[in-house]
Amino acid sequence: MPRPLRIAIDAFWRFNDDDGWAIASHIALSGLMALFPFMIFVTALAAFFGSKELADNTAQILLETWPKEVAGPIAEEIRDVLTNVRTDALTFGIVLAVYFSSSGIESLRIGLNRAYDVGEQRYFWWLRLESIGYVMVGAAGLLALSFLIVLWPLMWQTAVLFVPALEPFRGVAAFVRYATASSVLVVALIVVHMWLPAGKRTLSEVAPGIIVTLVLWLIAGAAFGYYLGRFSYNYVTTYAGLASFMIAVVFLYTTASIFLYGGELNAAIKDERYAPAISKVPRKTKRRKKN
Repeated sequence: MPRPLRIAIDAFWRFNDDDGWAIASHIALSGLMALFPFMIFVTALAAFFGSKELADNTAQILLETWPKEVAGPIAEEIRDVLTNVRTDALTFGIVLAVYFSSSGIESLRIGLNRAYDVGEQRYFWWLRLESIGYVMVGAAGLLALSFLIVLWPLMWQTAVLFVPALEPFRGVAAFVRYATASSVLVVALIVVHMWLPAGKRTLSEVAPGIIVTLVLWLIAGAAFGYYLGRFSYNYVTTYAGLASFMIAVVFLYTTASIFLYGGELNAAIKDERYAPAISKVPRKTKRRKKN
């Protein structure tokens, strides 16, 4: 059997042994529950700077990489949340929104700890503070990118005014603008794989899983969008008013499964690389000894 195929199959069985399907459902539900509190916090932060448009653009960046059939209904619900701009950025409600948003980060940590076969030694309160820090840094970073998107048309018009030769490249500039969402996604994957779970990993160790995750996300997103475009009535007839919610859950479940598989693939590659130095002890036994 070719080595890449053997590693890919081994990663799948690792995913199955680590209860990947169950953890993926946990990540999907936690992510959906964390999305709206996160947007409430972003809205409050944007209102603090006096710009509701920043929050709108942040939602656009978050959903830019989702299939339009999935992003459309969720965007409408988020827009309903954003119609009432929160000016009480430091109230107890916003504190709760940050806390619930951090639960989505914690679900990713649990999944990656399983994937990389590492035991968590840090205190739970420290992990929660770290997750809250990720939420706040992520919100600030997305707002900064949103600010650039808001200013981009004005910046481009000014540049063309002084350098008319740039006019033919307007289409390229628009592509760069919308490629921002993809850049955010790549950076987020790198940060999550390298620093969120216990232990230390290098960029070269996490790169294969990240690349495979991105490729599979593109394929799954296109396939899911194609399916919904032709058979979305199945969800409507089955779940009635909950159809939009279930579509989002199924999509997030699929992306979470691929995300966890990326971590398992990195672990499988590492095991393959150091296979001569590892005794043939069953993998479950190894984890028990390690923990």
